[in-house]
Amino acid sequence: MTLRLRDGRLDTIVVGAGLAGLACALDLCRTGQRVALLEASDGVGGRMRTDARDGFLLDRGFQVFNTAYPQVKRRIDLRSLRLRPFTPGFVAHTPAGPVRLTDPTRDRKAAASLLKQRVLPPRDLAALAAITAGDTLLPTKLVKRRTDRTVADSLTRAGLSDATVQDLLRPFLSGVFLEDRLETSARFFHLVWRSMVRGTLCLPAKGIGAVPAQLARGLPAGVLRLETPVADVTSSGVLLAGGEELAAQAVVVATDAVTAARLLPGLPVPDGRTVTTNYHAADTRPSTEPTLLVDGTGSVLNTCVVTEVSGSYAPPGTSLVATSVLSADEPGAHDAVLRRLTEMYDADTSAWSHVGTCTVPSALPAMPAPWPLSRPTRFSPGRYVCGDHRATGSVQGALASGTRAAREVRADSAGR
Repeated sequence: MTLRLRDGRLDTIVVGAGLAGLACALDLCRTGQRVALLEASDGVGGRMRTDARDGFLLDRGFQVFNTAYPQVKRRIDLRSLRLRPFTPGFVAHTPAGPVRLTDPTRDRKAAASLLKQRVLPPRDLAALAAITAGDTLLPTKLVKRRTDRTVADSLTRAGLSDATVQDLLRPFLSGVFLEDRLETSARFFHLVWRSMVRGTLCLPAKGIGAVPAQLARGLPAGVLRLETPVADVTSSGVLLAGGEELAAQAVVVATDAVTAARLLPGLPVPDGRTVTTNYHAADTRPSTEPTLLVDGTGSVLNTCVVTEVSGSYAPPGTSLVATSVLSADEPGAHDAVLRRLTEMYDADTSAWSHVGTCTVPSALPAMPAPWPLSRPTRFSPGRYVCGDHRATGSVQGALASGTRAAREVRADSAGR
């Protein structure tokens, strides 16, 4: 690979074209910097990609796009994504049977139904309403300044009963944080809860990969270079896997946490949460609504008929079911998943065909309390690191970290 520059030197090299790397490269390019965005794989997005297979769109892991994140509002043209919404709420399959919890702020009838059907005890309804009102109405800076503790502790302190937490909220939040002990930072939980109430959970018609693809289209020609793995970060820039050296004043490592630690020895990184998603095709519709089903027994995390959200995910007349489990793929796991889906959908799954399985190691960083919502991206002079592991495990966290990296690179460049 040869880069022809007037002085043979780049201003900044960004390693990794996930959301953080894309945001960083975009911001630096807009200020006139000469940037190279190097991506080891054949496409952008990192863990946020979609594979086309035999007429199906398979997101790499079950994905949900939240329209309320500030960085999403700032950077993404939502209309062009042709977003399709989920039902605002979920159905929890508990040992006592299915329980539907719907967002009453979206539907007055839902609020009346919660009371009439005694889905939650009145005290729990009041406690959940207080949490929602506080998270939604308070200024963001006040939500961020709360004393941090675990989600489990925070929900108990808010007055929610153990039954409601364990049977309803824990199964749902396990899919959000990819951990089932509710040990995640409550401060992050409150920000996520706020965004869920304020925004819409949905999917792009062309799959979740349409989000990073849109960002990539905003880059100047020649900046993005796919299939260009970086072997090492050197004193003068980077060493490519092919043996070529590329010089730059600044290097931003915007990879996953494990790769970042390899390229920047000594970088502390959090543990990662692994998730596996199984995709099945069914000739009949297991469900007729775009609703997330969560599993109170823990056999699976959650499941959803993706084609009820967006029909473009499968060939006409076929339903695509995505089901996630909180582990790597293991022998016999697929059969166990199908057995649980038979119960949750009350359907014969014997004829369902297996379309694919996707395991995402370190799909999210572990965020135990207390967890800083953001970290500086400066690692050493001229060397920076960004990604959701430097902020929060979310689209917002990745984009915000990339934004911060660009800001710190520019500030340091101006001071040279």
